[in-house]
Amino acid sequence: MTPVAATTPGTRTGVVLDGVCAPRFQKVGDVLAANLASGADIGASAAVYLDGEPVVDLWGGFLDAARTEPWQRDTIINNFSTTKTMTALCMLILADRGEVDLDAPIARYWPEFAQNGKSEVLVKHVLAHSSGLPGWTEPLTFEDLCDIEKSTALLARQAPWWAPGTVTGYHAITFGPLLGEVVRRVTGKSLGRFFAEEVAAPLGGDYHIGTGPECDSRVAEMIAASPRLVPQGPDTLNDRVLLNPYITPALSATLLWRRTELGGSNGHGNARSVAAIQSVLSNGGAARGVRLLSRAGAERALDLQSDRTDLVCGYPLRWGLGYGLESPTLNSLYGDCFAGRRIAFWGGSGGSTIFNDYDGRMTVAYVMNRHVEHGGIDERGIAIVRAAYEGLAGR
Repeated sequence: MTPVAATTPGTRTGVVLDGVCAPRFQKVGDVLAANLASGADIGASAAVYLDGEPVVDLWGGFLDAARTEPWQRDTIINNFSTTKTMTALCMLILADRGEVDLDAPIARYWPEFAQNGKSEVLVKHVLAHSSGLPGWTEPLTFEDLCDIEKSTALLARQAPWWAPGTVTGYHAITFGPLLGEVVRRVTGKSLGRFFAEEVAAPLGGDYHIGTGPECDSRVAEMIAASPRLVPQGPDTLNDRVLLNPYITPALSATLLWRRTELGGSNGHGNARSVAAIQSVLSNGGAARGVRLLSRAGAERALDLQSDRTDLVCGYPLRWGLGYGLESPTLNSLYGDCFAGRRIAFWGGSGGSTIFNDYDGRMTVAYVMNRHVEHGGIDERGIAIVRAAYEGLAGR
């Protein structure tokens, strides 16, 4: 790769990106610089991996709203629901090893979970957001959520909100505690430890589900750039899922949040680390000389589980095993640049995103600190992904 210094006109001129970028992917750098120049981004990073190897690794901008502290190469930040792809990858690895059967009831691994009619909730139901447990029935405080033993025990006791597998409703926060407990019961390791030792370390990915004190000096904070979510009513699915409790950008900056291992919402990394890890899927289960899954195991993420309107997100989604799949909804947003392709993707509150293209053997990641409530539609990440596909087309 060749170094790049991308300068793009905007409300702030002379935006210089650090990092490296293969010439044919220069458009990715142009888009990132334009986002920073316009003020759409304050600090951000973008990465593209092709055949499991980095071809784009760029970062720029600032850590603070006053724009005095530069975003560094090793800056990491909370990615919210982009974390779900890391937890999903753990489950795919365990399934490929034969340690977890994704078609089995969760209660096979976690017996207490069978209470209140949940004996038929399968592991794959959680991965596809159809388990009937998209939120907590009982009121939950922020501190309750971060008490993993308490929050998982509450999930084990409560009844599902619908018959498992019949309805799709985004498991915004419960995704991590539910699957994390399966990981713990099967491996004897917490989700964060399993991920660190058996996924991130082998792949050389600086990504953390639960950050230790050694990371504190380089963890950036989210900068809220949109109004708080407006309650729609205590009995609405929206409030029961998204506001019990309501995790704001400010709460994500607390030490309690950082230390907790919430596999659906509090992973910390940058675009490089997200792409470095997720590229193991787009490259057939191996990357940079490390194999974590068989090819078939990697492709299980693409197994269609549901194709219907998600009741929480409010629009049609195709869910695979832990990942969103290519769909008319997705194509309408991204301009059909990957229509008909085998895509496994997702993103996080605020704007971060990760795309795995199995056909192009390409992974694209974008991570930022300017938090915009977007409902899954963030033009900054969309532009980065489109630019990467322009580079892929020149392959």
